[in-house]
Amino acid sequence: MAKKKEKEVKAGRVDMSAMRAMINKKAGRNVAHDLREDNPTEVKQWIPTGSRWLDSIICKGKYAGIPVGKITELAGLESTGKSFLAAQCAANAQKMGIGVIYFDSESAIDPTFLEKAGCDLGGMMYIQAQSVEFVLETIEELLGAADGQLLFIWDSLAFTPAVSDVEGDFNPQSSFAVKARILAKAMSKLVIPLADKKATFLVLNQLKTNIPQGPMARQIIMTTPYTTPGGKAMHYAYSLRVWLTGRKSKAAYVLDDNGFRIGSEVRAKLEKSRFGTQGRTCTFRILWGTESIGVQCNESLFEALKSFMTVAGSWYTLERNGYSKKFQPSKWVEIMESDPEFKQQVYDFMDEVIVQKFEKREGSASDFYEVDEIS
Repeated sequence: MAKKKEKEVKAGRVDMSAMRAMINKKAGRNVAHDLREDNPTEVKQWIPTGSRWLDSIICKGKYAGIPVGKITELAGLESTGKSFLAAQCAANAQKMGIGVIYFDSESAIDPTFLEKAGCDLGGMMYIQAQSVEFVLETIEELLGAADGQLLFIWDSLAFTPAVSDVEGDFNPQSSFAVKARILAKAMSKLVIPLADKKATFLVLNQLKTNIPQGPMARQIIMTTPYTTPGGKAMHYAYSLRVWLTGRKSKAAYVLDDNGFRIGSEVRAKLEKSRFGTQGRTCTFRILWGTESIGVQCNESLFEALKSFMTVAGSWYTLERNGYSKKFQPSKWVEIMESDPEFKQQVYDFMDEVIVQKFEKREGSASDFYEVDEIS
């Protein structure tokens, strides 16, 4: 005797299961879902950025990173570490078994630089980005041909010309808004295939000074000092937008024992987040003048947690669940590297106060946002 259905369809009710089967048959693949059992929009994988603080603020309630299956913008002013952070993401993606396709329009990527960031050049394809159309068409073709997961890195959208730019003259009006129209069409074609293939698209972009027109220009500049190329359609396509800025001061540089600059401090802001964390910020340092390059993760964790620790003069105390450790800030990195218990307590404390307290809305909003974000 055939087993009865667990849930009988009540009289007068639509049989959603039968309708889903009909729609999926028509589409030739699963496009209709029961969200109680399968949520195709849920992000189940994240690629670490290299900064534990940044990964901790990206998604509400969990330790995250760059969302797999989505489109992310990593934009910044010049020399703020966009390519360095992208290389770190590429190296971490490879550790997860994800293949990396790197589109370079600036002819600035050095193989030695990628290797120092931890990338396996054998598991990466480097492609010269000839035009916007070429990049997008190549991504579409690779999505259709690839069996495994891929991370596409586009460095950078702002510097990649459209075909009409390459073949035309130098008059900017001759190809006005062409790139934006191409991107608008491409994003509508790529969003679902990227999600279906669990592929990730990391778009590097440039922050440019916002120069609005009209009577509200002054107010717009004060509230939105920067903008990014690519048109409005890209803003809707991005699930995550991380904007990087830096300080032009000596204090913002990492110096070696002889005073030479080997790194810089970067401020990251979540300009957009579909994961409940828009407006959150963090800072970290990026090394670029040493044998190993990338994010100085341990140093930034002290900045993330110091407001939650007990302070007495020049001494800080990390206290949680019966554990207590007194230290001076100058010894933070040394203790993190030599004391595994302290390091694990820091990671657990990070999850407790940066991730969980934000999700539960405990404490003050000023602990998580900058003043201009809550005023």
